[in-house]
Amino acid sequence: MSAAPARPKLGPAVSLVECPTVRITVVVPTFNEADNLDALVHGVRAALPDASVLVVDDNSVDGTADLAVRLGCELGAVDVLRRPRKAGLGAAYRAGFRLAIDDGAEILVQMDADLSHDPATLPALVAIVEHGADAAIGSRYVPGGVTENWPWRRRALSRWGNRYVAGVLGLAVNDSTAGYRAYTADALRRMAFDTVRAEGYGFQVEMTYRIVRVGGKVVEFPITFRDRTAGESKMSGNIVSEALVLVLKLWVQDLRGRRLRRRAGG
Repeated sequence: MSAAPARPKLGPAVSLVECPTVRITVVVPTFNEADNLDALVHGVRAALPDASVLVVDDNSVDGTADLAVRLGCELGAVDVLRRPRKAGLGAAYRAGFRLAIDDGAEILVQMDADLSHDPATLPALVAIVEHGADAAIGSRYVPGGVTENWPWRRRALSRWGNRYVAGVLGLAVNDSTAGYRAYTADALRRMAFDTVRAEGYGFQVEMTYRIVRVGGKVVEFPITFRDRTAGESKMSGNIVSEALVLVLKLWVQDLRGRRLRRRAGG
């Protein structure tokens, strides 16, 4: 029997160095999502085994926060931020991002708890950021992107709403209202995410606007968006109206900024 080949020896200037793992936190706002949370957290853990999950719960009455605690005991690296009342999606993300960044997270992912965002896409979004993007957006409106189970009116409102945002604000982003994203912690700091005050679709629009205005690199990745099958939708006409008004406010802000720069330069 021939001897096994000898293991090559390392030269004196060569050492084995273990590459540090990038710290990833997936932030998931919840309000009465007990029917969906188990599947979501297990899906995240399967897709990103080393990532932490931060559930930001707005005082759900269906036991969502307690379920998240049990999942943390079962799987590990699942934390719960309990808030005393329902205070809005934007506020939940601001609180979650701040807690995760203070805890050392380097990449932060935001996703819905209602299973409309497929956890299997997480590695792609994280990889885009790891390879140099400041933000990766799971987009319904780039080639390959799909929206399932939406009535045509809602699909048309979303698509044309995004075209309105892009046209008015001059953003080269097809899905500014998308809620499935990954950011670097540095990009969040540069855009001063703590000062974003919009909620719902408006929060996503303002975050997109800010990352573009600070010169961030944004990459869109096609996803299949599936409407929730359990629980109740949190969408309302007020949230849509807020986003439309916000776009006009941001446009006026840009216009004033351009005028001030022209005066300063001339």
